[in-house]
Amino acid sequence: MIVGIPKEIKNNEFRVGLTPSGANTFIRDGHTVYLQKGAGIGSGFSDDLYTNVGAKILNSIEEIYSLSELIIKVKEPLEEEYSLIKKDQIIYTFFHFASSKALTEAMIKSEAVCIAYETVENIDKTLPLLTPMSEVAGRMAAQQGAKFLEKPQSGFGVLLGGVPGVKPANVLVLGGGVVGTQAAKMAAGLGADVTIFDISLERLRELDDIMPKNVKTQFSNSYNIKESIKNAHLIIGAVLIPGAKAPNLITKQMLKVLRKGTVLVDVAVDQGGCFETTHPTTHENPTYIIDDVLHYSVANMPGAVPATSTEALTNATISRGLSLANKGWKKACLEDESLMLGLNIINGKIVYKAVADAFQMKYTELNSFF
Repeated sequence: MIVGIPKEIKNNEFRVGLTPSGANTFIRDGHTVYLQKGAGIGSGFSDDLYTNVGAKILNSIEEIYSLSELIIKVKEPLEEEYSLIKKDQIIYTFFHFASSKALTEAMIKSEAVCIAYETVENIDKTLPLLTPMSEVAGRMAAQQGAKFLEKPQSGFGVLLGGVPGVKPANVLVLGGGVVGTQAAKMAAGLGADVTIFDISLERLRELDDIMPKNVKTQFSNSYNIKESIKNAHLIIGAVLIPGAKAPNLITKQMLKVLRKGTVLVDVAVDQGGCFETTHPTTHENPTYIIDDVLHYSVANMPGAVPATSTEALTNATISRGLSLANKGWKKACLEDESLMLGLNIINGKIVYKAVADAFQMKYTELNSFF
């Protein structure tokens, strides 16, 4: 199969869809790998590293899409790419369709086969392709929160861990999944007083057992959240419903009870955000202020640490990507139920119910394609 790796064009997105070692894996199995010139540089991989393992360099993104049967990316296609995507072409990337009707409609129109990393799901409900980026984003959420709590950044002016004789910052983490767990670990490691909210008592018990003493757990409901945010310095949104829009756990009205300089970091921004006032930002302009509350909602947080993120992502995506190339998408999905759940749109039909429900669009049963 012909595999294409385009250069990412999202604002300050430095990751690339495949490392040189990943490209080598495809080439050893007899596939052709085309890389857009310079696509790996942001992650520390020169074109020479790819050509040394047998990849071929193409100058333009148009050539990549035109020649390739399987496109491996990091972020969702942007408007400039919509017209380049062809019927039956396999697009293997993060899509987060539920947060963008325009993207959904464009991929329907393209009649491509869209496999979303974020909805590939194991039998134990874990998300193997999303997890490494969730780990990165969760850890970054605490780092960025600490940075933007500084007064020159318009934050509250509190040190996350405090100092002897001065209390540490109060950090609330909404969601006890991968992002929330990693965010809590980092904030706790810096000495903050951390509370994790989740609706699963079983998960809260697990977290209570494994977290250090400066991390507490609390059942998530609107009353508990409303009471707790009054004294928070940093609130990290880490709620995920696979493939669906995130719930708004903090409304615009609730901002009025927050203290001036409180920082909200919404890691759920790719799925619409779990704060009502969330809208996507970029690494170039990461924050905005509403009612004296600073919002950080960069839609590609792991893109700021591409040397780490690209390797972690390739480690997770390579085996299923190779399966798609070796077997074709139908056979690969039939033999791997978790990959089957990654199918979101096929030849103009939405086959992932949460995406259809997000926009009240027609849903087609997946089994109609097999």
